[in-house]
Amino acid sequence: MPSLTESLGSTPASALASAPTAPAELPSPDEAVAHTLLNCLLREVSAPERQTAFTHGHLLLRLPRRGVLLRVALRRTSLLGAHRFAGQVSEETADGGWNVVDWRRLAEYTQDELSLRTGVRNEEFLEQIDSSHRTITASLAVRTGSGRSALPVQAGSDPSAIAVRAGTDSVPADTPVAAYLASEQSLLFGHRFHPTPKARTGDADSWLAYSPEAGAAFPLRHLAVREHLIAEEAAEPGALDVLDGRDRRDPWGRKGAAVPDGYRLLPAHPWQYAILREHPTLRAALARGEILDLGPGGRPFAATASVRTLYDGESFLKFSLNVRITNCLRKNASYELSGAVALTRVLGPALADLAERFPGSAVLREPAYRSLALPGPDGTPDRELLEGFGVIVREGLTRHLLPGTTPLLAAAVADEYPTSPAHVSQLLDGAGPQAALDWWAAYLRLLVPPVLAAYFDHGLVLEPHLQNVLICVDGDGMPAQVLFRDLEGTKLVPEHHAETLAALPPEVAGPMTYDAQRGWDRVVYCLLVNHVAELLAALADLHPHAEAALWAEVRVTLQTYADRYGCPPPLAALLAGVPLPAKANLLTRWERKADREAGYVHLPSPLGEDILCHTTGSTR
Repeated sequence: MPSLTESLGSTPASALASAPTAPAELPSPDEAVAHTLLNCLLREVSAPERQTAFTHGHLLLRLPRRGVLLRVALRRTSLLGAHRFAGQVSEETADGGWNVVDWRRLAEYTQDELSLRTGVRNEEFLEQIDSSHRTITASLAVRTGSGRSALPVQAGSDPSAIAVRAGTDSVPADTPVAAYLASEQSLLFGHRFHPTPKARTGDADSWLAYSPEAGAAFPLRHLAVREHLIAEEAAEPGALDVLDGRDRRDPWGRKGAAVPDGYRLLPAHPWQYAILREHPTLRAALARGEILDLGPGGRPFAATASVRTLYDGESFLKFSLNVRITNCLRKNASYELSGAVALTRVLGPALADLAERFPGSAVLREPAYRSLALPGPDGTPDRELLEGFGVIVREGLTRHLLPGTTPLLAAAVADEYPTSPAHVSQLLDGAGPQAALDWWAAYLRLLVPPVLAAYFDHGLVLEPHLQNVLICVDGDGMPAQVLFRDLEGTKLVPEHHAETLAALPPEVAGPMTYDAQRGWDRVVYCLLVNHVAELLAALADLHPHAEAALWAEVRVTLQTYADRYGCPPPLAALLAGVPLPAKANLLTRWERKADREAGYVHLPSPLGEDILCHTTGSTR
């Protein structure tokens, strides 16, 4: 096989970066899976081992142990290496030609390369990629009627015009809440640097009714549980009220069975109830009348992007699901139930300080949980049921949302493909490069400073990846506020919180912490690589000539923070252009590690002043 340099033509990456690009057509499921695998291989395997090159508008990528040279056309190159691909993937043949490689063969090549690299095999890997492909296929079929038709995208910059596909009485169309839910339910392809972004237990018949991609909204299942068999905690008075419904005689507006005296209401995700309904301890409690199945009913809840967190226009409820989504079972572990409430208590002073200093941002707290505490054979609460029926209450939007703004999921705004009117191309509505830079600068000023202050001033590791942040825009589509969510990913640095952590049970305190370096890597990855770089990429798709200027604005935002609040060594290194940590999702999945044990690869940074001077002629 010729070396990569022998296979090269003369087309530099910079030429592609500056070329105008047409709006991306929605990919087929086959292309979506293949491109995602290439993204992972490029970031974690071939690029770090210097096995890539550009030639005549294509990326060449070699799997050195498997001995395969791959090629894919480029729509646009990226300063961070997060390139945009087009069309099918090919492999070099023995005679120097190129044959198309379908997604299954590419998955097999990936499996072979990782087996040869690590010396171990992962027999789950191909099935999980196949599961992700099946989910994308089913979601596209439901949303479009075919695998390739473009989704209907409304023109105009007013995001309040988006209608919820589910169309519920509690969430009328043409409202900011409807716009928000539509953005949550628009992610058809998932994380483009994860090998199995849409992997999901079961076939479409089992999950489509609960799938955000299918616009799912449905009533909850309701159980009435004897009070002594309820496990719950609350960080403040009234935090559990949302779980008790509006009226014991008519809980949740069900117009059905009442909750008898001596019982408490426990809402359940209907998918989870179907999974656990045959559990022998649960069946025995139902037979004894300790638990009453009140059935489904009440106002519908819509599935958000995480699948298991539901929203009815007023309240968020984060349920357990014994369903493997992406990497792992999405259940609320017992320590996560208590940990959410403990973090809500602990974070009070820090969040109050951040809200005062950065009024354009807020964190949605998780002040309560409730679950079943049915005794198992040993007399202690059955863990499978305690965790399986655990539901966490998350604050709704109205407590924090600025008047006149519409919240949109950041992942929908930054999607590679404009699958909803929340996409940044719709918010900007054809605006020119300067307007895009102005939008970008306004957003960075809202997003970046509170995340840095949380870490440096409070030892608080926020996890602001694209699925954990809501961008709240005004009537002109301009960023006005950011909301951070999901305390599961929020961690404490022990040096800042030693006394607080010592007062908690070790099984709760341990998962709530990162050491300072791991915490900083997580902050930089989630903030800059997962979030900022991906939204920047969506803007660069609109204005390829502006990519360097967009990165320069990121540096300006970081430098402004350093000038105003101080420049600790980690931030100084970031400004100097040290490599950026990127979570190794492919290798983590291959090694079957938990997310908190994920390793990182390091990407060349576009933030160093010398790089920006070279590419833009200034430090801006």
